[in-house]
Amino acid sequence: MIMSPKPENSARIAVERVARSATGSAPVRRLGVGLAFLALAVVLPLVAKNFLIFQTTQLLVYAVAIMGLNLLVGFNGQFSLGHGAFYAVGAYTAAILMDRFGVPYAWTLPIAGLISFAFGFLFGLPALRLEGVYLALATFALAIAMPQILKLSPLEHWTGGVQGIVIAKPEAPLSLPLNPDQWLYYLALTVTVILYVCAQNLIASRSGRAMMAIRDNPVAARSMGINLALYKTLTFGVSAGYTGIAGAMGAIVIQFVAPDSFSLYLSVAILVGLVVGGVGWIAGAFFGAAFVLFVPNIAEGISKGMSGAIYGVFLIFLIYVMPSGVGGLLTAVQSMFQRDKL
Repeated sequence: MIMSPKPENSARIAVERVARSATGSAPVRRLGVGLAFLALAVVLPLVAKNFLIFQTTQLLVYAVAIMGLNLLVGFNGQFSLGHGAFYAVGAYTAAILMDRFGVPYAWTLPIAGLISFAFGFLFGLPALRLEGVYLALATFALAIAMPQILKLSPLEHWTGGVQGIVIAKPEAPLSLPLNPDQWLYYLALTVTVILYVCAQNLIASRSGRAMMAIRDNPVAARSMGINLALYKTLTFGVSAGYTGIAGAMGAIVIQFVAPDSFSLYLSVAILVGLVVGGVGWIAGAFFGAAFVLFVPNIAEGISKGMSGAIYGVFLIFLIYVMPSGVGGLLTAVQSMFQRDKL
């Protein structure tokens, strides 16, 4: 005699089946959405005006910088208010290599990433003794000091002092039918996609799991044999490397670097972009970059004299509506739809 399952067991089995189905289809949906956005991004320069192309290129630059900060804050639990300094290191590396040594602009990106990685790794060594607000204050001091360091007389021959360095805008290679703005956009898009994939693979790797274990419970991570000092400093270096590459791209796109361009506001803007996009969600960097780039312009368009206050109102409202950022909002919406299906 075959026994029929109890009603509560049947319901539990149905829920498990739906959950497995949703889990299995989620990567496919994410891949489809990502490919759709990538297709739109590829077509955009062919139909948009140069100013919009320039702005979108800047959005990609900010997105890379926010990705770097997210690796540190969202996945390793270390807090930084000084990533604008690493952005400046990358920007000046690219500018000096192009202006003083004639290095092709494409080669300046990996070099800027490596030098910024070294700076971040070395800064992470003494920062191992600091946590929470103390680490935030140390990185805050770095962001405050960087513009003044770039103005020092011994470095003026390389940095240009307060006058900065002007960079020539590169032309499209191989006689491609693209103007400089279109070519720089495609270059930034290619670099951004590569770094995004690298970040996702890093998070999914054994090293990424170690990073997140340190974030969640350092004592338990140490007891499992994870080298906290090594992973913390490496994460700081990788995070700084991402931000340095963003700085190099930004210097090439804007064609100019100067100490006052890398004030504390830049570090705060990168942090704001992280919070708006969603801490611990790599794709949120694009939403955060859009907020950082466009909302200040919108606020200034409403009132130039009150642009700072209007920007603050926008930010407070957004944090009130989406306390976990865009990533948290999308997760809540997805959970609601899954509950409705059940």
